[in-house]
Amino acid sequence: MILMQTKWPYAALFVACLARAQVFPLGADQDLIGEPGQTTAEHADTLPDIARRYHLGFDEIGIANPGIDVWLPGAGTTVRLPMQHLLPNVPRTGIVVDLPDGRLYYFRNDAHERAVVETYPISIGQMDWKTPIGVTKIVVKERNPTWYPPKSVREKHLQDGEVLPESIPPGPANPLGAFAMRLGIPGGAYLIHGTNLPVGVGMQITHGCIRLYPEDIETLFKEVPVGMSVRLVNERIKTGWVDGALYLEVHHALEATAPADIEDLTALTRAVVAATASRRVIVDWDTAERVFGEARGEPTRISVDRWLAPAQAAKPTLSAQSSRYAAKTP
Repeated sequence: MILMQTKWPYAALFVACLARAQVFPLGADQDLIGEPGQTTAEHADTLPDIARRYHLGFDEIGIANPGIDVWLPGAGTTVRLPMQHLLPNVPRTGIVVDLPDGRLYYFRNDAHERAVVETYPISIGQMDWKTPIGVTKIVVKERNPTWYPPKSVREKHLQDGEVLPESIPPGPANPLGAFAMRLGIPGGAYLIHGTNLPVGVGMQITHGCIRLYPEDIETLFKEVPVGMSVRLVNERIKTGWVDGALYLEVHHALEATAPADIEDLTALTRAVVAATASRRVIVDWDTAERVFGEARGEPTRISVDRWLAPAQAAKPTLSAQSSRYAAKTP
């Protein structure tokens, strides 16, 4: 676990630290990135302040810290930082957005042609404006974009007593922020963009677009070319392997998901059976069901033993019996 302190004596230092993207080296068949951490809140901190500082979203830091006041955690309070993630079970190319996870993953090669992945917290579509699922691409990049609210959005605001103009120019009142990348989804209304309200990043509150912190969209905007593939998925249940042990990560279902479409324990069983189809381990089903029920979004080991590749299992120093009943590790 990473222990961190939140001491920011100068605003410039705070901004500089915000600018650093989370970039992780990516090995072959690697399923887990990051490490869980914790920090100590200071007098003026809110949980959203700390979330932004560590590239976390509003909902995920709240779920990780039940019982802590969002707006006044209090000086000296220990705040857990859920900075460890299982990668979505999809091709690891381009941009991948996992909606229940509330995160965007960007798979690329670094300057030395080594595989890396960046990850960012995001906001997604609320109940009446769902973010679509599927594969698309970036078709246009816009710096200082003008926002043209769709008719449906203007009508909804009018019902709430607010009149939206047909266009909002660049500036502090523009909810798109300073950078936007348009997706090739029919209608052209879906964007990956910044925000003029950073506190909301990590919540299901947009009109269907994908919203990032201002510093995160600026980094991504510089790196991502037009034509980059974007895969939007709904993976609430994620499994992955770490040193031969099976891990499980579960998130809450998206708002407005029909009850019949919310994954149940049968879906959990299918996911675990699929993950162990070619790697046999003893599954701790009590732990798996607990993780599923809590849906805290934290990768948790659910296998009692570790799977060994045939070449490893054949080594004379490891008997089949000892490898089958290897000691549990955290």
